[in-house]
Amino acid sequence: MSEPTGQDAPINAGTPAPVDSVTADDAVPALLTAADVQPAAGTGPGARVIAVVVTHKRRELLAESLKVVTSQSRPVDHLIVVDNGNESEVADLVREQPIESTYLGSAHNLGGAGGFALGILHALTQGADWVWLADDDGRPEGTDVLSILMDCAGRHGLAEVSPVVCDIDEPDRLAFPLRRGVVWRRLRSELGDEDFLPGIASLFNGALISAKAVDLIGVPDLRLFVRGDEVEVHRRLVRSGLPFGTCLQTAYLHPNGAAEFKPILGGRMHTQYPDDPVKRYFTYRNRGYLMAQPGMRKLLPQEWIRFSWFFLVTRRDPAGLREWFHLRSLGRNEQFGKPD
Repeated sequence: MSEPTGQDAPINAGTPAPVDSVTADDAVPALLTAADVQPAAGTGPGARVIAVVVTHKRRELLAESLKVVTSQSRPVDHLIVVDNGNESEVADLVREQPIESTYLGSAHNLGGAGGFALGILHALTQGADWVWLADDDGRPEGTDVLSILMDCAGRHGLAEVSPVVCDIDEPDRLAFPLRRGVVWRRLRSELGDEDFLPGIASLFNGALISAKAVDLIGVPDLRLFVRGDEVEVHRRLVRSGLPFGTCLQTAYLHPNGAAEFKPILGGRMHTQYPDDPVKRYFTYRNRGYLMAQPGMRKLLPQEWIRFSWFFLVTRRDPAGLREWFHLRSLGRNEQFGKPD
């Protein structure tokens, strides 16, 4: 998801949550200027852009993604593919790409969080001014996405800029709902004709981030493995004071992730309930950790209301509430083991 969160945004897990703003517990510093957060090369033709794509046992989907990533009108200068499956056929695919590429096969599954951390750090060692992030099941909506993002970052003096994340099967539908004020937007056409939405971004799904910004906020937390890692990076972005947001003029196509988000209270709030028990483990465990972090703690009262209502009133499932409480307690106590 990614993945911004806010007063009523369920925290995601391997896909971004519905997009909203983060509420900070502490004062956020004044926004930095473009000179503070952009490389000396800025966003011009001299800037070195390295794409980082993380994959795990989805070669065919990866191949579709790489076709678009490597054919941008503003060319990617280097491609890094982090393969958590460590598969020879993926290594062969990367070697076949039409641009300079690096394959990083990992014999240890690092998850999405560790995969992006490894890829971003490797991009920095290769002299990246900007890092363009993607996973294997999505792709840019066309060949001009990177050019549009670079232009938007330059005009607005941004440290990070994301495209709108749209349903890969129905591109006018948002892959993850976005809340503005008290109204949930579910269609791209409902976002209006604005050029830029500040302070809200879906991370990892086509996000473009400057190397200087990475120096300030760091890389995703390996311990989270999957689910919620993008929320945690978004939290750091908000608290850093770095200027960032979403460019509304371009998109990244991704499978629709709305099914996990269950409306309650007439749709005024949502909860996240993955049917798969492993996904549920990482979702709720990581959620417990995230909600204990600065910038997230003010959301705790509504967190208890939301999930208590969902399990006790909507589902009539006290055992589900006990599972939620147990898993979030693991995260709050930084117990980052994996399920059997």
